[in-house]
Amino acid sequence: MISKSLAHDVLEAALANGGDFAEIFVENKETSAVVMLNGFVEEALWGVDYGCGIRIFNGLGAVYAYTNDTSASNLLRVAKEAAEAVVNTRNEKADIKLAFENMKFENIHPIITLPQSGAKKIIVEKLKLASDSAFAFDPLVTQTSCQFSGYTQDVLIANSEGMWAEDRRVRTRAFLSAVASEASEKQTGSASSGAHKGFEFFENLNTADMGNESARMAVTMLKGGMCPSGKMPVIVGNAFGGVIFHEACGHSLEATSVAPKDSVFSDCLGKTIASGIVTAIDDGAMANEWGSLNIDDEGTKTQRNMLIKNGVLKSYLIDKLNGIKMGMPSTGSSRRESYKYAPTSRMTNTFIAPGTDKLEDIIADTEYGLYAKSMSGGSVDTATGEFNFAVREAYLIESGKIGEAVRGATLIGKGSEVLQNIDRVSTDLELAPGMCGSLSGAVPTTVGQPTIRVREITVGGRK
Repeated sequence: MISKSLAHDVLEAALANGGDFAEIFVENKETSAVVMLNGFVEEALWGVDYGCGIRIFNGLGAVYAYTNDTSASNLLRVAKEAAEAVVNTRNEKADIKLAFENMKFENIHPIITLPQSGAKKIIVEKLKLASDSAFAFDPLVTQTSCQFSGYTQDVLIANSEGMWAEDRRVRTRAFLSAVASEASEKQTGSASSGAHKGFEFFENLNTADMGNESARMAVTMLKGGMCPSGKMPVIVGNAFGGVIFHEACGHSLEATSVAPKDSVFSDCLGKTIASGIVTAIDDGAMANEWGSLNIDDEGTKTQRNMLIKNGVLKSYLIDKLNGIKMGMPSTGSSRRESYKYAPTSRMTNTFIAPGTDKLEDIIADTEYGLYAKSMSGGSVDTATGEFNFAVREAYLIESGKIGEAVRGATLIGKGSEVLQNIDRVSTDLELAPGMCGSLSGAVPTTVGQPTIRVREITVGGRK
């Protein structure tokens, strides 16, 4: 990476025009991936992303610059140019600690084999097994797409307060989608799994089951009728069903939107914002979980943040800069895609805690409604909490029983209203990996929840 003496000189140059705080983020990221289409390898990729970002705080604002040339002369040049954008309102320079203090933390993510060191033969064989299993499930399956990906990211974070933190993040993921076709109609099913682990995670995956699951979903939806529309009770499945909370509520709890008062939940700490049976958590310190880190991208240790407890808002997700604006400490929630992005507050592993109900009891207690077993993507306005989500796999519930599969379902509503309308929470908590895009790029995040019932949501479909 870079030496401590160079880091000190760069930080000094960054604060030469009177900034309040300066930070260096250096990254070396080695990525590998194999993509297979219909059982044949389409791409085998490998690459390295290396560079450095320099950030300067100036009051409640910040200046950010980055480069992939970490030579001493270039880093000093970039730091000086960034410093020129700082307006000195204090007529004095911030102090820079003469000696860095190595940050100590426990590595909670044991790794056996780096993903880029995994045998390509094993990767191809296991992806082929997933594809073959999907095709063998039903003749209606006409296409498969499988992917293995993994990376090793080494980071160095140093700042003018004397922090010196180094960490290694290793993640491995597998994804499979299957398309079922009949006449002009097509439906897609998918399965994915990922962890903050090495190649051993992929070696232990049952990719045949992933192939079967994605094919089952695609074929089931292909044979389903059209979803009716209107307001009705909706049972939202576990695991990736948590994407609704992540998008419609989680983003609105990030200081990125809370600090400038752009969130529907700004100034709501201590207030009841959800049903009393709802407890929600963001925990970046879960061992080997997909969205976990030892330290965030500002060098703060990650932690378990209780966002909502029994319906009451307890905490926001806060990074250093927005924490200054809010007068609150960082919650270890600062993240970025790479050195090309300035960090900001982001989720890690975010989920609704398990309740006391059983799935079968929730279904039996629902006279009529929709069972959204598996969710897809959607969009949300953090200022209002209004969302629109597609349902990947859905069924009608009639007389307390799961009925026919239906396709084309969407869920439309407001996050704040959904939180208040949750009236049943099951015991079957599951987590699911994903990628979340926001101001600081795309970062690995985990979503999750037990099965929940919302007493009423607007369902988009066909009248």
